[in-house]
Amino acid sequence: MGGWQGQTTMEPEKPARKSSDDGKSEILALVLVWSKDEPARLGETIFPRHGAVFGRGPLADDDETRVGFVRQRPSKNEVSADVENPFVSRRTLRFELVDEGTLTVEAVGKRSLRVGDAEMRTATIREGDLLEVDGLYSFLCTRRPQTLPEGGADLAPKVFGHSDDHGIVGEGPLAWALRAHVAFLGKRNAHVLVTGASGSGKELVAQAIHRLSSRSKKQIVARNAATFPSGLIDAELFGNLQNYPNVGMPERPGLIGQADGSTLFLDEIGELPSEMQAHLLRVLDGGEYQRLGESKRRVADIRLVAATNRPAEELKEDLGARLALRLHLPGLDERREDVPLLARHILMRTAARDSQIGEMFLDGWNGATGEPRLSADLARALVLHAWQTNVRELEALLLRAASTSKAPQLELTDDVKKLIKLPAKEGAEVTADEIREALARHGGVKDKAWRALRLPSRHALHRLMKKLNIPDA
Repeated sequence: MGGWQGQTTMEPEKPARKSSDDGKSEILALVLVWSKDEPARLGETIFPRHGAVFGRGPLADDDETRVGFVRQRPSKNEVSADVENPFVSRRTLRFELVDEGTLTVEAVGKRSLRVGDAEMRTATIREGDLLEVDGLYSFLCTRRPQTLPEGGADLAPKVFGHSDDHGIVGEGPLAWALRAHVAFLGKRNAHVLVTGASGSGKELVAQAIHRLSSRSKKQIVARNAATFPSGLIDAELFGNLQNYPNVGMPERPGLIGQADGSTLFLDEIGELPSEMQAHLLRVLDGGEYQRLGESKRRVADIRLVAATNRPAEELKEDLGARLALRLHLPGLDERREDVPLLARHILMRTAARDSQIGEMFLDGWNGATGEPRLSADLARALVLHAWQTNVRELEALLLRAASTSKAPQLELTDDVKKLIKLPAKEGAEVTADEIREALARHGGVKDKAWRALRLPSRHALHRLMKKLNIPDA
């Protein structure tokens, strides 16, 4: 691949549509999620334009419009290098925008298209579909703003598609929104509640907030609240004098005392009994607390960053009111375009600990860097998988693939296939009654309902509701 022309910026060509675009409205885009020969492009985006073509090198016909890869960053789109892969035709794809939600892609080069298991020359796709240019590229059709909002640029990864200095991986809109929110919270001093599903990165984000804060000179104090021994929660939090409350117990400062002048991260705070949550209120208000068995009152300057995978409403109301700043972490089902980037990050981290993994499955592995080799089938399965425990689940699937694949690439082996659960195809098995039941079960929250129905996106739910005449309450 040719050098990245990082000094140039461009705006994506505007698609044909009735309303004017301000750069903030979302349009259809194709995000590269697999490439056999150009893995460094993962996360790059094509914004299709009506009648435009994609391919290698310059076009001879000046009347034809070309679109290419861009790297989206806040407030700008950086032109990526021209495609120089000799296996890519000068005219590979031609685009026709049927409407704002539907894209027709025609293979005008030598390679055919694949959607699922079907091979074709012309494919009509919508958000959530995965399109493969046979043996060359796999694209996820998604919706993106033409220009990402400002914010988070200071946290940009040094290398496109890799982790930033705080371990956050992703180039999609939600990843950039997360960086912007983390940067904002880092500069505040109020207590924070981080919510999100298991494996979505709550501790990683808490560490980032601390490092970006004025308290970063002191080490963060972190503990999973679910691990507190029953009956000793107060002692764990506030400390105790020697031999109190039980004979033989050593004196200790407690987590509050340890975190004085720093940040206290309490994971799974929702596991604390309600009465124990109430014990935190005084220290959160003014820093005042008391060790068990001690008469004098102490004061600690702490900032609490709490996390839970439960709904925030399940916390004691008084405690929730003191966690004024909120950050919700999206799961991998909401940021599928970032799954290949996370897979690369996990495999590189694994290879750094296990050189055999690097030598077997990473191209050019030198003990520190290298590009993982994944089959197109495995990449497609990971992108479309119905995620439950997110990054933890992704790591487990990759390790299973490594243990059952033969060098030089990770394959979608039978063992991995058994663990892959694909979302239901839009409308194929979903009835109006099921949609109504899912909405009722989740209090009308569509972001929860579409996942429960295993639909590919929230927009898929909106389309089905419209098609089935289900009112949008």
